[in-house]
Amino acid sequence: MQNIKTMMLPMIMLLILVLSALSFAWQGIGMHNQVPREESKLHALQNEYFTLSKSERESAPTGSELNQKLVQIQNYPSSLMELKLIGVGKILTGILAALLAIVFLLFMMPIRLAKLMKENK
Repeated sequence: MQNIKTMMLPMIMLLILVLSALSFAWQGIGMHNQVPREESKLHALQNEYFTLSKSERESAPTGSELNQKLVQIQNYPSSLMELKLIGVGKILTGILAALLAIVFLLFMMPIRLAKLMKENK
């Protein structure tokens, strides 16, 4: 019973590391999967905007729907880059947390083995 109590804290820490690794990796993959959908929306907006003649686009009044589309088109690349970079960052954070869990296990293994050897003497 004492062995179980002494191993609860390390097991809880390991569980937190593994769950956070999975969570970060899942979020990053989700962000990366969102990029193609957002790119198709950008291309649709560009097609709508650039099918109009240049004189129509330039003569649009300030604050009109046409100018709002242009602002959306201009802001899309930065939002796509944000999705890509943050997605990669979250995936790498998940990998780092998984590696920390492995290091934690490798660190705890000799300690646990030493305790078992002392109990058997």
